[in-house]
This record gives sequence, C-alpha cells and structure tokens, in this order.
Amino acid sequence: MRCVVVLVLTLVWCGAAAQIGGISAYEFLNAPNSATVAALGGHHIALMDDDITLANRNPSLLNPSMHGKVALSHAFLPSGINNSYLGYARYREELRTTFQAGLQYINYGGDLVRRDATGQALGDFSASEFALSVGAARQIEERLSVGVNVKVLASQLAGYNSLGLGLDAGVHYQDTTGRFQISLLARNFGRQLTHYGDAREPMPFELQLGIVRELKYLPFRFSVVYRYLDRWNVIYDDPNAEDNSTLTFLGEQQTGGRGAGAVFFDNLARHFVVNGELLIGKQRNLSARIGYNHGLRRELRLTDFRSGAGYSFGFAWQTRRFSIAYGRGTYHLGGGVNQLSLGTTIR
Repeated sequence: MRCVVVLVLTLVWCGAAAQIGGISAYEFLNAPNSATVAALGGHHIALMDDDITLANRNPSLLNPSMHGKVALSHAFLPSGINNSYLGYARYREELRTTFQAGLQYINYGGDLVRRDATGQALGDFSASEFALSVGAARQIEERLSVGVNVKVLASQLAGYNSLGLGLDAGVHYQDTTGRFQISLLARNFGRQLTHYGDAREPMPFELQLGIVRELKYLPFRFSVVYRYLDRWNVIYDDPNAEDNSTLTFLGEQQTGGRGAGAVFFDNLARHFVVNGELLIGKQRNLSARIGYNHGLRRELRLTDFRSGAGYSFGFAWQTRRFSIAYGRGTYHLGGGVNQLSLGTTIR
C-alpha cells in the first residue's frame, strides 16, 4: 500500500505543471472508448463490475468477473472519422491478478486537404492515432485493489509522426455492501519518445477522483467524477472574448459582467462529471443511463444558440452470452455522436 501512495504522489507532482485546453499530445485518449463511458458523461472511473471497457480507463477496476470478457466498441463520428476500441481480460488464479489488453484506434478520415499559408490546396493527407495498452490489477486487501495500465502511443498527422509511452495508475475501494465505491486515478502520465517537431509536447495528464453510490431501496446508482485534482484553474481565458455571460447547470444564460463569485463557481463546476443509471428487471440486466459534463458544455457552447452539448444518455442490455450498450453524446448544435459496444465471453 505504501508503494501505491508513493506512486500516486509522484504522478501528482510530475503532472502539476501539465497543461490543458488542446495543447497536449495524444488528446484522443480522452475520447470515450465505449458506449458506457459515452453515455455517462465521458468519464466513469469508480464502478467495479464485469465491464472491461471501464478497466481500460481505470486499471484498478480489473477483477475476476472480467475473466474471458471481450469487448468491441465503435463511435459513429461525422466526416468519415472512426474511433474504435477492442479489449480482452483474463484472470490468473495462481497470481491472484487480472490482466487486460486493449487497442484504441482513431482515424480522422481520408479527405483532409493540405493547404499552404495562402489557402492553396497542396493535396490530400491522412491522420490517425492509436494506443495499445496492457494492464494488471489485484486485490491487496479485502476491499482495496490497485492496478496499472501501460500504453504504447503512436500518432501520424500529415506525415508528422510521434511515439510515446503512457501510464495509468489507480486505487479502488468498495464497502462491505458493495453500494459505495470510490477510486483515485492518475491518467496519461508519460512522455513523448519522438515528437512531431523540434519541441516535446506534454501528455494529457490528469488526476481524477470518482465515487459511485447505489441507493438502498431503489435500483438506481449515481456517480460523481472530479477531474483535474492536480490543478484548479481549468478555464481558458480568451482575451478576445466579448461574451461575459455565464451558463448555469440548467442551461440558462446569464448576461452581464462576471464577478469573482461567478468565475469561481463556473471553474468549480467544470471539474465535475455527474451521471445516473437506472437498473431494470429482476436480474438488473437492462439499464438506462444519463450523464452531464459541465466542462464540456461550457467549452462547446455557442454564443447565440442553445445546444445539448455536455449531455449524454444511453442504455445497456446483458444476457448470459453477450452484452450490448449504446451511448450518445452531444458535442455540437448540428448533432451528436452515437457509440455502440458489443461484448461476449471467451473461456
């Protein structure tokens, strides 16, 4: 346990100077890798069950119930963009350890046009990225488990290439009833081994804290994820912005100058992702899901139009032999992104 604490503190210290706002390399790692994650606000790190796609985000969620599980997920993005994930897990009883391997791949489409500084077309180009991960987790105490994912990262953008190594480290705890779970996760720690140009870019590191609570007398569980524990200010200060309005959780626009209190609460709210899941049926094999990501809503909002950015929903259905999950997240006024995941067991 002492080694885990030292590792987490080291990751926090090393990531404290990292940046956000699209200047990091390998930002595709923050894209939802499954329909479950997409439906629940884009971040879901504290639920330990048999869904191996969650273990790709938080390795400490790996557990024996994932033995032999295979999952395939695909996001139907516009303009020919593809975002897919494939994962497999296996439990080794003699080691008391669960292992997983996963591949997340994104292709940005084949109709990208290269242009010079004057806008003249110079031909087409391609862009793609992938992350190949292997991970392991084990229970070190009755209710406490730890896990690590190691990722090989590769990116090809218009002839520029980058190779990197990433690391996820997590600690997970659940109470004796199983209705309360909490996780501490350090994501995307690492560095570029080769970079696109002359300068090395930072990794999209962040420290997250997540809780899951299931109600005692109602088949409903909710989750809260607090992002960027390692930094406070997550607001991009645009010096050219003329809109000083604020947006509440309910979506109302409040115009006028922003005081210190408004800025404080807006920044605080951007750290949170909240979601809920209703479990239906005697076997609880059908679930309805909804999520809200305030930071995403603020970053993707439009000044003159309302949109569903930041909201997400979906469902999951599971049988003894296979599972299917659907998630939809809204990122723009023009529409959302549908994501579908399929799972089965291979013994």
